[in-house]
Amino acid sequence: MDLGIAGKRAVVCASSKGLGLGCAEALAAAGVHLVMNARGAEALEASADAIRAAHGVDVQTVAADVTTAEGQGALVAAASDADILVNNAGGPPPGMWHDWDREDFIKALDANMLAPIALIKALVPGMMERGWGRVVNITSQSVKAPIPVLGLSNSARAGLTGYVAGTSRQVANKGVTINNLLPGIHATDRADALDGGVVAAKGITLEEARAERAATIPAGRYGTREEFGAACAFLCSQHAGFIVGQNLLLDGGATVATI
Repeated sequence: MDLGIAGKRAVVCASSKGLGLGCAEALAAAGVHLVMNARGAEALEASADAIRAAHGVDVQTVAADVTTAEGQGALVAAASDADILVNNAGGPPPGMWHDWDREDFIKALDANMLAPIALIKALVPGMMERGWGRVVNITSQSVKAPIPVLGLSNSARAGLTGYVAGTSRQVANKGVTINNLLPGIHATDRADALDGGVVAAKGITLEEARAERAATIPAGRYGTREEFGAACAFLCSQHAGFIVGQNLLLDGGATVATI
């Protein structure tokens, strides 16, 4: 399918690896020029070089921490005319409800709620003026079904979801859509970290931990960054203009819900 977005320009946050990289690759395959962001310059440049070689699109890189005002400013300066924004940030650490204090919550909010909102506020007005835009926020399946050991993530991402629910309906008449992608477990560094916690807690091998988690997923496996990226690219396409303020689960059926 021709997504109809060749020549558009996209900002993809946290895109040196994992789900963000999957989104950047899928958009580049559709002919979209990229502004890629991550904190680590070396991994970011390596991923950008690979995309340039594979797809022949223009790729700019901004090595910065977008949870900070300075990082957000650097990214916006490089991409003020972006047509597409993919918000993404690593999740906060797991733990129990009594483990976290105010500063832990502030860090989670900065990364998983306030930074995406800041970039939306900075880039969406230009999209509205041009009459077309797409915003996709990578959140979590925990928005639909909270995960007890991920209380920081549950809280911050739910806040972003509420913001998007209202905001998306205020900008849709200008040709701008805002939606959320809710990943379950995918084969990324985040999954390795969570599985590592199971290894430590249960005294089992990493392979056993992965098999145990995969058994809880109706699809019987972890997701891949490629299929996640394809879903993101579709939401960014010309064909998705009537999808507004939605939360799309990509979890292999792990979240048991009717709606």
